Amino acid sequence: MNQPLHHPFPPGNYLNRELSLLAFNQRVMAQARDERTPLLERLRFLCIVSSNMDEMFEIRVGGLKEQIRADSHTLTTDGKTAQEVFRQVSVGAHALVEEQYQIFNQELLPRLADEGIRFIRRSVWNEAQRAWIRDYFVREMIPVLTPIGLDPSHPFPRVLNKSLNFAVELQGKDAFGRSSDAAIVQAPRMLPRVVPLPPELAECPYGFVFLSSILHEFVEELFSGMTALGCYQFRVTRNSDLFVDEEEATNLRTKLQGELTHRHFGNAVRLEVADNCSPGMANFLLSQFGLAEADLYRVQGPVNLVRLMQAPDDIDRPDLKFPPYAPGLPRGLDKGLNQNPDLFALIRQGDVLLHHPYQSFAPVINLLQQAAADPQVAAIKMTIYRTGADSVLMHSLIRAAQNGKEVTVVVELMARFDEEANIGWATRLEEVGVHVVYGVVGYKVHAKALLIVRREDGQLRRYAHLGTGNYHPRTARLYSDFGLMTANEEIGQDVSEVFKQLTGLGKARALRHLWQAPFTLQGNIVRHIQAEAEHARAGKKARIIAKMNALLEPETINALYEASKVGVQIDLIVRGVCALRPGVPGLSDNIRVRSIIGRFLEHHRVFYFFADGEEKLYLSSADWMERNFFRRIELAFPVLDPRLKKRVMQEGLRYYLADNQLAWEMSGEGRYTRKRALRAKPGNAQATLMAALGR
Repeated sequence: MNQPLHHPFPPGNYLNRELSLLAFNQRVMAQARDERTPLLERLRFLCIVSSNMDEMFEIRVGGLKEQIRADSHTLTTDGKTAQEVFRQVSVGAHALVEEQYQIFNQELLPRLADEGIRFIRRSVWNEAQRAWIRDYFVREMIPVLTPIGLDPSHPFPRVLNKSLNFAVELQGKDAFGRSSDAAIVQAPRMLPRVVPLPPELAECPYGFVFLSSILHEFVEELFSGMTALGCYQFRVTRNSDLFVDEEEATNLRTKLQGELTHRHFGNAVRLEVADNCSPGMANFLLSQFGLAEADLYRVQGPVNLVRLMQAPDDIDRPDLKFPPYAPGLPRGLDKGLNQNPDLFALIRQGDVLLHHPYQSFAPVINLLQQAAADPQVAAIKMTIYRTGADSVLMHSLIRAAQNGKEVTVVVELMARFDEEANIGWATRLEEVGVHVVYGVVGYKVHAKALLIVRREDGQLRRYAHLGTGNYHPRTARLYSDFGLMTANEEIGQDVSEVFKQLTGLGKARALRHLWQAPFTLQGNIVRHIQAEAEHARAGKKARIIAKMNALLEPETINALYEASKVGVQIDLIVRGVCALRPGVPGLSDNIRVRSIIGRFLEHHRVFYFFADGEEKLYLSSADWMERNFFRRIELAFPVLDPRLKKRVMQEGLRYYLADNQLAWEMSGEGRYTRKRALRAKPGNAQATLMAALGR
């Protein structure tokens, strides 16, 4: 039997990761309930909660169940076993899902109907609607549906992860005289989950019918001569973490391609059924998937709300969506990229800071396009974590290789849920002669770095782009991130050294400016926290502000506690999970934690230390988590230009600390309270940045 593993710090000092993740999704769901959020955006936020919960079950709950199956007694940082965490997560997740469908049915659907957007239940179909829907069923659905009767020659089918399925209770005999009391109908992914009705039939501008409603109504037509006693939609979520032993894999890409096919059929972790599902059928399904009652989620509505994510885009009602936003451009580029300015000349004049999505991602695209075409460019090196299935950046790299450049791309094949796209790009890049490297065994390459080597005046000069977010043009319109373009020779040398580590062999050399995981990033952060504590003990001003997505690493949290005890003023802006307890007397009196949830997903990581007046400011690809510090290749890079440092302080930190509309403040128990602008001047960080940086 495994012996309990204990962390060196008291478990009472920490909050649970999974419960913190549930609290984050509660904050996202509050956007769906908020009357200030445009109506169709409220529906989108509700879908985002479903997507987030899917990933939580696929990865976090899947991991808990693996630990329980292995009878692991390893304790979490907050001192809980996997069994204890699962029980608490189950209670919280059931409550969250119940609230989610209450918002959907009682708040959003009636409000949408008032606006002429109706999701029409089959109980209210009129004759004309029913005739059209039946015709759709016959034309579009029956040819691609494969009903499977359950009998000795037709065992329970393999059910894909998160696919929509129907369990049908039957009575009678079929054409061969066989009797079966149950069948399974799997809905192909090609079928839309929401079917639009012609406006004249819908009797409103936008009328939709759920695919599940159509199949419920006409399911008997799939079983001629038999009676359908019940038809119940269901959806199973499976453990989707990939188990690839990189040490044993002689070809990681081939091994990963084989493993991806198994992701759809991992161990089941959750069963969602319609609320009308009979107890007998629910128990039958649970037994088929090896699940218990705690894994069953009964929902009042479609079991796959995430598939409604597309609906707001299909409805032409701009008055019910966020107003259109046109990102701006930084100084020097604000005359428009259509004039095709020489970006290399601009960067030589001084560092260029891009703040997405408030400022356009186009300069990054144009920089790579210019590099691909420029005869003076000798080499391009780039890391790829997520870039999308169709990326203009990848096409530029392909053109660069075709133009004779030395192109090296470090592709992270293990980027969760982007593995297939990255494998595809790796193959296409190799076909044109790009040097494709899969990073370092045992470490995900999460750093965002681009290096361009250009011959100027007989010498080679380096240009670098470093970012907090992915090289993904679509998410750059949705995620808040910083990107820095620089021709600083020392930073260029650091970036060059990092690429040399990733593609070759040898000892890691000291870097002049960059902090790199797994070597120096966590140690430097802890040392800078401790330095602030020393300044506080000496009676000097001491201040830390840090913005990130997650805060979990125990040693870093403990350093923050020790700094707080001696008077360091610490503000933490943590979008998602946070294990630190703020405001606890004698432990964290001087630490405040807030979370910002709004139109854009807060994604940049910004670390500020007063440093006895030197005011050190770093941007990073890394959250303060054990995986980022010790199991990933990550970078933190300084903002050296005083003008740009001032911008980052204002745009990346101060606006967020002044926010009293999107901000949630955290208590020492892990509960969040939304800030409200009562007497104070209203502050909305995202709205302020849109007004300041947009066109």
